[in-house]
Amino acid sequence: MTAEAAEPRSLLRRLYDWCLAAAYKPHALWTMGAVSFAESSFFPVPPDVLLIPMALARPERAYVMAAWCTVTSVAGGLLGYSIGALLYDSVGAWLINLYGYGDKVEAFREAYAQWGAWIILLKGLTPIPYKIVTITSGFAGYNLGLFLLFSTITRGARFFVLAFLLHRYGDRARHIIEKRLGLWVLLGAAVIIVGVVVALYLI
Repeated sequence: MTAEAAEPRSLLRRLYDWCLAAAYKPHALWTMGAVSFAESSFFPVPPDVLLIPMALARPERAYVMAAWCTVTSVAGGLLGYSIGALLYDSVGAWLINLYGYGDKVEAFREAYAQWGAWIILLKGLTPIPYKIVTITSGFAGYNLGLFLLFSTITRGARFFVLAFLLHRYGDRARHIIEKRLGLWVLLGAAVIIVGVVVALYLI
C-alpha cells in the first residue's frame, strides 16, 4: 500500500479516535449539543457523526446523549423556524437556495395546510436535511406549538432508537465499525447524499 493510500485512512482513524476520546471530556455534551443545534437550522453535518462514536465509547451514557441531542435539535429547530418566519427574505431564502430547494418552497408551504404534521414527523426521521423542514415550517406559518411537539417526537425517536442500539450492541458494533471504518464512513456519507438528492428531486 502506498503512503498516499494510507494517509486518508490514518486521518479518518485519527478523527474517529478523537471522537471516542472526546466522549470522556467535560465538554463532550456541549460539543455534541452545538452540532445538533446548528444542524437543525444551518449546519450540514448531522449530530449522528458525534453521537455514534461517543456512544460507542460510553454506551452507559447513550441515552443521556440521545436526550441532549433531542433537546438541542429541537432548540435549533426553533431557530430555524424563527429564520423562516422572521428572516425568510434574507437569511432563510439564502439557506434554502443553498440546498437547491428554493423553487419548491411554495409547493412545500401549500402541502403544510394538509400534511403539516406528517411532513415534520417523517422528514425528521429521514436523512433529508431537517433545516429545510424547520425553516419552511416558519415560512409556512405552521402552528409553533405543534411544530415543537412533532419535532420533539420525531427527533427523539431518531436519537433514542440509535441510543438503544448502541447501548445494547455497543461492544459488538464498535468491533464491526472499527474493523471496516472506511466502509461505514462511506455508507454514512452516501446516506446523507441520498437525503439531499431526495430533498432536491423527489419531494
